[in-house]
Amino acid sequence: MKRFAFVLAIFMFAPLAAFAQAAAPEIPFDSVPNLLKLPENLYLGEVSGVAVNSKGHIFVFSRGNTTGPAYAASAAQLLEFDRDGKFIHEIGHNLYAWSFAHTVRIDKEDNIWAADKGSDMVIRFNPQGQVTMVFGRKMEASDEGTEPLKHPKPPLPPVDGMFRQVTDMTWDPAGNTFISDGYINSRVAKADKNGKWLKSFGEPGDQPGQLNTPHSIAADAQGNIYVANRGNARIEVFDSDGKYLRQIKISEPFDYANAVPAIGNKPRADLIGTMGPGAPWTVCITPPPNQVLYAFGCFSGPRVQDQPGRKSPRRARPGRETTQGIWLDSRNCVPVGKRNLRWRIAELARAKARPASEK
Repeated sequence: MKRFAFVLAIFMFAPLAAFAQAAAPEIPFDSVPNLLKLPENLYLGEVSGVAVNSKGHIFVFSRGNTTGPAYAASAAQLLEFDRDGKFIHEIGHNLYAWSFAHTVRIDKEDNIWAADKGSDMVIRFNPQGQVTMVFGRKMEASDEGTEPLKHPKPPLPPVDGMFRQVTDMTWDPAGNTFISDGYINSRVAKADKNGKWLKSFGEPGDQPGQLNTPHSIAADAQGNIYVANRGNARIEVFDSDGKYLRQIKISEPFDYANAVPAIGNKPRADLIGTMGPGAPWTVCITPPPNQVLYAFGCFSGPRVQDQPGRKSPRRARPGRETTQGIWLDSRNCVPVGKRNLRWRIAELARAKARPASEK
């Protein structure tokens, strides 16, 4: 029963692709549906990101602690819990960069990284919660005409060192940081391990290697960069220098008749874009040596594809709730943050070794 429930928890949010030589493996688990113990009068908003460090501590980036008017309010709160769900503390309370939470990640040194879509900033905290690196800059309250960013067509030229609605970050084996930038610029930024801006690659468009809302990003052990090209309903693959390598498209059909979106009308079955079938919202890569890429969408049937292009026969029913956050433990990717319907961390799962009798 546990194993079935976990397969549903993983695949109901539409794993789209895998690049191991074998079909994507089933991940064993322990399910803890309501793990987090929130203090009195502290609530989660939409959970936009979840991450776990080497100690098993859980970091939740939530659109909570909302302050200001209904429109353009500040909605970002970064909370840390121990591995048993006990609340430890809030990181960056009233931080200057907090505006609209998007993603939290943990690097190999247990630094905590947060991408804030509203302030156009990426912040690195050390394990103690102190700010150690800042990327980007938000619009100043003193600037004339300060207001939410617009989406001109064609978009304005990108500016080095700055973002327009940033979404996510990852790191290659050399320690370079790659930042998906994002809803407006539609590119990937690269900085070295010391935070020095090196370059950007990708551009708006729908052709191979071009991007339309790069919503999430991950790197493999060879330093290749996988970009969830959400608006184009595919995953783009680049090398660490930004050279375009290939794309992963989702061609396997899904159960459109029974799929139900979390919000809004059911999109057309042939729709290509954010709410359409196969559009990747989040990507996650398991550790080496046998790496697997999982991707999750808002309105998609489950599908898995390995590197040679073989399709996995394993299927599951699609889910109703948008999964925004995926955390990566020492072995696996696990989707946990639910953005819509219920503002909580649901179906939290920890990978565990499967007994020899079950292998």
